[in-house]
Amino acid sequence: MEAGYSVRLASSAPVAFKFLALLEAAGVGKNTLKYGRRESIFTQGDPCDSVLYVKAGAVKISVLSKTGKEAVVAMLGPGDFFGEGCLAGQPIRTGNATAVAPSTILAVPKSTMIRLLRQHRAMSDCFICHLLARNIRSEADLVDQLFNSIEKRLARTLLLLARYGQHDTPVPVVPRISQETLAEMVGTTRSRVNFFLSKFKRMGFIEGDAQFKVHSTLLTVVLRE
Repeated sequence: MEAGYSVRLASSAPVAFKFLALLEAAGVGKNTLKYGRRESIFTQGDPCDSVLYVKAGAVKISVLSKTGKEAVVAMLGPGDFFGEGCLAGQPIRTGNATAVAPSTILAVPKSTMIRLLRQHRAMSDCFICHLLARNIRSEADLVDQLFNSIEKRLARTLLLLARYGQHDTPVPVVPRISQETLAEMVGTTRSRVNFFLSKFKRMGFIEGDAQFKVHSTLLTVVLRE
């Protein structure tokens, strides 16, 4: 299975914007919070009592081992939900959520979210689509980690961070992110990430340093046999 398959399936923007409109129509828009870069949204062990929605910015989801080692689980952007484990009875947060760019987050209390999903069929349908898309993404991430080279995994990660296929802009911009974080996401070392980033720049696939402009031509790395 090619990693490019998952990149093409990544787009859920129409569903996301529809869901936001439904939430705001239901009067939930007032629960909007703003976070600065590197500011914590929640930490491992906090009460799990709300579903959160990224209106703008970028959020890193990570877990911390008992030895203090951090692993990046996901990078989220506008239109993504997180913290939905509360709907399944999860009492505490099992990971950390940190803003990696100035972010605007909509917080929906658990009881409110359950009521809205029960009362509004359109909202329930949108949320199911979100959960299915997240499941597809998780499966694709696993396949990517098991079968693809570091170069392909890094290319796919950059395309997903740039919300490839979800915007009309010809040159999507990745939120500012360190090479250490990219290495954690890809499952390699910082030196290998630096090597392939330099290669992608030489080939004209990306521009910039900590904040990359990703060109659609980077997809050729993912699709290459």
